[in-house]
Amino acid sequence: MLWWGLHALRTCGLVQEIILIVHPEDVDRARSLLADGPPEITEKVVCGGAARQDSVRAGLEEVTAGTHLVLVHDAARPYLRADLIAACLQAARRTGAALAALPATDTVKWAPQGPLVQRTLDRAQVWLAQTPQAFRFSLLYEAYQAAAREGFVGTDDASLVERLARPVELVPGDPQNLKITQPEDLALAELIAQVRGLAPPGLRSGLGYDLHPFGPGRPLILGGVHFEAAQGLVGHSDADVVAHAVTDAVLGAAALGDIGRHFPDTDPAYRGADSLQLLAQAMGKVRQGGWEVVNVDTVVICEQPKIAPQADRMRDNLARALGVGADRISIKGKTAEGLGFLGRGEAIACQAVALLHRLAPTSSEEAPHAHQPDR
Repeated sequence: MLWWGLHALRTCGLVQEIILIVHPEDVDRARSLLADGPPEITEKVVCGGAARQDSVRAGLEEVTAGTHLVLVHDAARPYLRADLIAACLQAARRTGAALAALPATDTVKWAPQGPLVQRTLDRAQVWLAQTPQAFRFSLLYEAYQAAAREGFVGTDDASLVERLARPVELVPGDPQNLKITQPEDLALAELIAQVRGLAPPGLRSGLGYDLHPFGPGRPLILGGVHFEAAQGLVGHSDADVVAHAVTDAVLGAAALGDIGRHFPDTDPAYRGADSLQLLAQAMGKVRQGGWEVVNVDTVVICEQPKIAPQADRMRDNLARALGVGADRISIKGKTAEGLGFLGRGEAIACQAVALLHRLAPTSSEEAPHAHQPDR
């Protein structure tokens, strides 16, 4: 969901800075989502607070000085459109504050005491608020400061501005700008994706393989974990066969070639390189192409060391590099039963399979180029 909204903001041609406000546990994953973003847009990640209002306030503190307009959008509304972004920003430039909203279509009952209806409201006067909501930055910042001083908690950003007796303009919203709140909302979101031609066009799998011989004077690193061993693996980088196999698997699934194409062993820049960092960079390229990892399964083939005691640490390391949960990563250790050079303990090999699903919009969703406005 976050990727779709991020893509809309990146491609609308009206945004110069994007601040993702996320739970502290999601900071690394959010940063990986920003890997290889457009160079003309400043992008950063901020830890959110205990409540939505705390989170937005934390984001406002990180806005670049001199910014004129700021737009707030809930990532729970993934199907953000460029024309709605533009309409809200135009209204905010004109009025100072604006929000997307839909007129109520159902009869609205007022029942402040519980289940008993007190009266029926005129639905022609009732609007249902959405995001994005746009503001002059100075006005929204003032509203948040006042709310903090007075202990006021609003249900959206516009309510804080309304308390200052400042005008807020309504912009016709988008019925497909659905807020995903309950699990059953996902089914409707999938239907909207299909109607708009955004449904992922299937899955892709990739196969990765790597092998390195043992050699003296080298550390033994597998899946980012340093193993106690008399010898390590010989290679141009840190020779982490697990990270290399996974890198080839995700690159292959996205049809981006292999690890040697992106990080050649003839380049001194990669001498002794941390292979997990290379995996993270490769995943940035995969994600830029609109792909995300479903799961990765690996088999490490060696006589020594024993893989199982360190498998969970290896899973965690690979998961961080890929920007996914460790529950999507599998690590298994197998021996060669004493056969061949692997069975004689001369090398370690690893096989990996990666499954990706597509996140990127179709070409019809790409927004036309627009001139950058003042901040």
